[in-house]
Amino acid sequence: MRRDLIDAVNAERAARRAVLTVTDLATGNQRLVREAEIGRDPIAELLERAIRSGKSGIVEGPEGESFVNVYLPPVRIVLIGAVHISQALAPIARLAGYDVEIIDPRTAFATPERFSGFELHAEWPDVVLRTRPLDAYTAIALITHDPKIDDGPLIEALKSGCFYIGALGSRKTHARRLERLKEAGIADHLTSRIDAPIGADIGAASPGEIAVAIMASIIEAFRKRKMFAERRGEQAGE
Repeated sequence: MRRDLIDAVNAERAARRAVLTVTDLATGNQRLVREAEIGRDPIAELLERAIRSGKSGIVEGPEGESFVNVYLPPVRIVLIGAVHISQALAPIARLAGYDVEIIDPRTAFATPERFSGFELHAEWPDVVLRTRPLDAYTAIALITHDPKIDDGPLIEALKSGCFYIGALGSRKTHARRLERLKEAGIADHLTSRIDAPIGADIGAASPGEIAVAIMASIIEAFRKRKMFAERRGEQAGE
């Protein structure tokens, strides 16, 4: 790969943005395609398919075969709430190949013994997210059941375009949540993205079952996600 392409790929990855390189197998010509630029590429449909799957490989376009290398940022799941559901969900998420971190200012819950081997922050979410901001390659699950802890990162997730935003609680709880978000000035087209009650509708009851339901929804949201450029337009209300 040319040095300029390597530098460009590294810059995009450092910014936690997806990028692809396309090599024409007949000529050896290479080009770099940023995620936000896919729609303007001659083989846009093929590149979108590749970036959704995260798999590199040979594609057949109108001009012949090309090899597409896909570079995705590490996909992470942020769990707001060091509760029983998080204890079950963290290892499931790791097995599925996702990075996991847990945030909860309640030190009685956020203990190393309960989350051994996982990145744990016994601090308020706004403090943690100041240095580890949310982005389009982050899923967030809000499961403390405490608006004082959940609402701040929820608003930040909506503004940041996280690919999945889920919140624990009944429909009545969610209705009150939507009222608070409206009072905070969050537009309806953004709040409609919240998965609440959280997780796939499989009749989950126990913490373990709820964790499975949440993981199913996260995987579905990631594999069926809209591309970054489209998501950015939604955020701006376009």
